[in-house]
Amino acid sequence: MFIFEISGLFNTKIIANLEHTMSEPIYIFGHKNPDADAICSALAYEAYKHAIGQTEYIAARCGNSNARIDAILDRFKTPLPRFIGDVTPRVGNIMQSMVRTVTKKSTCAGALELIDQYDVRALPVVDDGGQIEGLVSIFQLGEFFIPKPHEPRAMRRVKTCVQSIIDSLNAKVLHADNIDEIEELFVRIGAMDIRSFGSHHKENGLTSDRSIIVVGDRRDIQERCLELGVRLLVITGALEVDEEVIERARESNISLIVSPYDSATTSWIIRTATHIDGLFEPKVSCFSAEDHISSVKRRIANSNDPLYLVVNDEKQLIGVFSKSDILRPSRTRIALVDHNELGQAVNGASEVQITEILDHHRLGNIPTEQPILFINRPVGSTCSIVADLFKTHKLTPEPNIAGIMMSGIISDTLLLNSPTATPLESELLDWLSPIAGIEPEALADIIFTAGSVVINSKPAEVISSDCKIYDEGELRFSVSQIEELGFDKFWKKEDALGKALEAYRIKEKLFFSFLLVTDINSHDSLLVVAGNDELKASINYPQRGQSNIYELSGIVSRKKQLIPYISSLLKTMGVV
Repeated sequence: MFIFEISGLFNTKIIANLEHTMSEPIYIFGHKNPDADAICSALAYEAYKHAIGQTEYIAARCGNSNARIDAILDRFKTPLPRFIGDVTPRVGNIMQSMVRTVTKKSTCAGALELIDQYDVRALPVVDDGGQIEGLVSIFQLGEFFIPKPHEPRAMRRVKTCVQSIIDSLNAKVLHADNIDEIEELFVRIGAMDIRSFGSHHKENGLTSDRSIIVVGDRRDIQERCLELGVRLLVITGALEVDEEVIERARESNISLIVSPYDSATTSWIIRTATHIDGLFEPKVSCFSAEDHISSVKRRIANSNDPLYLVVNDEKQLIGVFSKSDILRPSRTRIALVDHNELGQAVNGASEVQITEILDHHRLGNIPTEQPILFINRPVGSTCSIVADLFKTHKLTPEPNIAGIMMSGIISDTLLLNSPTATPLESELLDWLSPIAGIEPEALADIIFTAGSVVINSKPAEVISSDCKIYDEGELRFSVSQIEELGFDKFWKKEDALGKALEAYRIKEKLFFSFLLVTDINSHDSLLVVAGNDELKASINYPQRGQSNIYELSGIVSRKKQLIPYISSLLKTMGVV
């Protein structure tokens, strides 16, 4: 028997067994292509949850950082949240990593003992290196043991070695020869009269050298077996055997053992000593730990296999799962901050449990199976919501967390100059500033002078650095936003950014893609458009010549100004 205990990334079944003593983590995610508020609010909400004793919450991210985020975290000596790009449930999340297995040399008795002890329906069959050779189930073993009156030979057949019989019976060995050779033998009980014993033996076509005879203290049958040259003579009931019989067995090189059980029990146990080679199913369904649960469900929908095997690249067994395992709800749990639309969420969010949402944007389209905590407030940032939770519950954040929440507020409201800013942000900055040990204006200088996204990033990275995908009816579109100190750097990369925006639109199969370039100093923006001519003609902002760039005076907020304008534009066009 082999016991594989696979530790590490996929040892989730064992973790599940410890749920009463150690909760699994709930990861807090901001949106894809995160901005400062998405990262800062995830870190701040983790700190808030820990402060109220919910330490299972852990900040995470599903996108890359940028210069502004790096500057904030460097100032407050806080590490970037761990990256998790996909939470789609995989086989590795639900498989059982501690697996009881057998080999082809294992006996039916050994397999049945494991099946009974661990309450399983099947056992993987592996070689000495742990590579899969097949699967043996309780149904296959049952078929072997169920009496078949029309096949008397099959009922007597045992494919095993003498040593396995000795081990199964815990027998006393009086003489044994060639005990490790696998042989096809046939077991019989020597219960008939001595006059019919030999003839009955021949009538059934059983040669003596392939016969196992089970008998009690009938000296005549014992001697007749020695004369016939049977392969194995088993004396039952732990009875004494005459020295003369033992000596004759040695002379004839006939294996002779004593069973502690009666004849009926002994013959049954001998059959269980059959090796499972030839009984197991070599064609089995194998999966990778990285296979998606949704894909596996489709593959096994019409299968009735009792167990499915998980292997590594070398075809070595690393786990197993059953249909009941795969049909259970995912144990992965996540909380979302700064977004509430699936198109902006971490990959796989629709297939796991969403426990909470904190956001300050329009309501999206995330369905949940159960009621959840959903805080959606018309404020300037998600960090405003988290900071207000600290303040309302009379909790004082650590100085670094206070600074991080200030950063999210300042970044999202352009230091209270955005139309999304509310009186709450001003109040919170006044409360947080002494705790963090920095004035809002000084922190704003650090954030907004952290570096130009246009200069420090490739055009494709500029488009994706803070990009959100939206669903409006059956249409999908994206809006990216970058903030610069003036437009000079943008004009130098104008053509490259336009091409990158169109490439992104095609790649994501979007109706259109916008890039909003905001000047922090003037509080004006430029809008770069990738879309069809009808869309461009419908935009009623001033156009820069014949280009795909429009001047949006006084527009700085994607959420409060541009997205409502887009919704109105699409309705005017009659496409939603």
